[in-house]
Amino acid sequence: MGLKERQERDREAVSRSILDAARELFVTHGYQEVSIRKIAERIEYSPAAIYSYFPSKDDIFFALAEEGFRLLFSYGASPRPAAAGDPLDAIRAMFWRYYEFSKEHPEYFALMFLDRSVPRISKNWNRFVFVGEMRHEMVVRIQQAIDSGAFPAGTEPSAVFRILLTSLHGAATMQICNRLAEGENADALARLTLETALTGLRGGAGITTELSFECSHSEERQS
Repeated sequence: MGLKERQERDREAVSRSILDAARELFVTHGYQEVSIRKIAERIEYSPAAIYSYFPSKDDIFFALAEEGFRLLFSYGASPRPAAAGDPLDAIRAMFWRYYEFSKEHPEYFALMFLDRSVPRISKNWNRFVFVGEMRHEMVVRIQQAIDSGAFPAGTEPSAVFRILLTSLHGAATMQICNRLAEGENADALARLTLETALTGLRGGAGITTELSFECSHSEERQS
């Protein structure tokens, strides 16, 4: 291995240690309570050394959020070709993978979706264009299910997306935050919540253009 390759490897190793330390500190103490100095102390580096890798604490968060979203989508949350049989199977699978991600990567989930103090990704949107693209593909898959008759005609796909995401987000949050009753099965609760939401949506459940409009504007405000 040449000098350049060794230097690149060493730089990647330090960057990884910074991100790992920051992720743990952000989740444990909250984003606002963690400084560059605290991150540096955790890995026994100087703050100046941290700044040579990441210009700001926000940049560290953006790097972690990008990793988290890529993990989420590599986990299979992206749409797949429609399978024969129940058109809702693909919808179930898409949203169930969101819940699975919360179990497999709870620190990323907590940082990305639970800490209200983190920067908005709209500050660095060029880095997260793929997130919008994947969401769009999921909405397209929902529209295909509507067209197949799985949901009532006129159902708004963006509203379906938000309702199903919210149902599993709630179950995931209860598990991560230890809000389940003693002996309660988190997976069973999550699956029942998803099926109940799907049943309501298939029955109409007031999915109107107005709700879809509110959903889309809520997403814009949160980004």
